Amino acid sequence: MTAASNEAPTSTAHRLAATPDTCFWGYFDPDLPPVLEVEPGDEVLVEAVTHHAGDAPDLLMDDGIRAIWDGIPPAARMPGVHIMTGPIAVRGAEPGDTLRVELLEMTPRLPYGSNCAANWGLFYAERGKERITIYELVDPPAEGFPSSARPMFGFDFTAAPIYEPPGVVSTPDPGSRQRFSRDVQVAVRPHLGVIGVAPGEPGRRSSIPPGVFGGNVDNWRFGPGATIYYPVFVEGAGFYVGDPHFAQGDGEICGTAIEASMDVRLRLSIADDVSVTAPLLRTADQWFTHGFGDDLDGAMRMAADQMLRFLVDRIRCTVDEAYSLASVAVDLGVTQVVDGKLGCHAGVSTTLVGG
Repeated sequence: MTAASNEAPTSTAHRLAATPDTCFWGYFDPDLPPVLEVEPGDEVLVEAVTHHAGDAPDLLMDDGIRAIWDGIPPAARMPGVHIMTGPIAVRGAEPGDTLRVELLEMTPRLPYGSNCAANWGLFYAERGKERITIYELVDPPAEGFPSSARPMFGFDFTAAPIYEPPGVVSTPDPGSRQRFSRDVQVAVRPHLGVIGVAPGEPGRRSSIPPGVFGGNVDNWRFGPGATIYYPVFVEGAGFYVGDPHFAQGDGEICGTAIEASMDVRLRLSIADDVSVTAPLLRTADQWFTHGFGDDLDGAMRMAADQMLRFLVDRIRCTVDEAYSLASVAVDLGVTQVVDGKLGCHAGVSTTLVGG
């Protein structure tokens, strides 16, 4: 499996390492100053770090990741949980514009990731405990991603009363690590759980609930080869990445994906052919709109409404015609059920609306 698109590199490229000075932890804030400024069309190779590295620090941490834990104190990691790298300002981006993000390539930083069955998972009340399962990539190549990962071992989480302190570290205990009972493999789907722009509302807000600005959308299709469009709310857009995943299913029902650090090569530009009011995704063969709500009904209604608007704008049909097309050619699905605001998506083939 390759984790890269066929996009040719541009002449201007930047590298943004994840350090205590270039990362912010647990929140979004439109007043946060940029750590990098780029021209439209520039590429950036950016390091994205998982906030779950403490689940198995002997496997998921290197010196650079430890420096983030040491350099950002717990009091600065509130009120959410994710580690974001950025913000990146795009010169000329103004409120009302649309930011285009082309995800070109993803590379694992370390070959291990963590899945936490957490207190915010779907069946925590029935299970009555939290549990960590550590995965490894199967035969990783020198560059890029292999096609699969396997669960190595699991253990019940006991480092805190509940998995709540951002960056909690579980001291490695070989005696508590229980080998996974079956030799199974899962498909690798590298992607970013958190990616987006600065929200329009003032003040600090939690990184957990997604919104029209993107953030913690948790759509596994946000991977290599995808292009995402975001509405711009502040000057420069305030772009960031975080919450990298090796794999996730629609729903993310236990609370997390395979949480793992990676490097991401992407291109940022201002779109003049697309106008959006919420994240819009284009893959090789589909377009996806997104919806968020307090329940699945609300999230699905928003995703469907966004799709109707997209069809009207894209193929110049009437709302009546879009409503009919959506009922016979659009697939609605659940993105995630664990992020406070629930998420749904609506997908339509490029054969109907064009690429």
